[in-house]
Amino acid sequence: MIREKITAHMKSAMQAKEKETLATIRLIMAGIKDADINARTEETENVPVDDNEVIRLLQAMIKQRKDSIEMYIKGDRQDLADKEQAEILVIKEFLPEQLSPEELEKAVQETISELNAESIKDMGKIMNALREKYAGKMDFGDASTVAKKILL
Repeated sequence: MIREKITAHMKSAMQAKEKETLATIRLIMAGIKDADINARTEETENVPVDDNEVIRLLQAMIKQRKDSIEMYIKGDRQDLADKEQAEILVIKEFLPEQLSPEELEKAVQETISELNAESIKDMGKIMNALREKYAGKMDFGDASTVAKKILL
């Protein structure tokens, strides 16, 4: 389970006194705790979110950092961009192995063929199918770019 991996990594970062890594892991833990709280209902009082939801959270955190990096570079703040990039590397440690660019392109092509998609109007169906089949294994922004290139 991803939570155990994160907790174990947090302990080793504490022991090694890796402040930056520890800070990033604490952000991850806080995000997971927020997700647990938001998912609570009367029936699921203390049921934590599943690994798929944690993966979605981690991917969202990476996307936020990539957006921040763009802004920092435009603002000539390379120091802050480097900090965000370091956080991305820590977050990626907890995600399943990502598809290579070639594998991503093949997966998108296969999905388009399976759905008989012919135009940009089919992007929603394509992306939903990719999310179901490859949750946590690909950057869906990259997948969207590849799908658009194939469909146009």
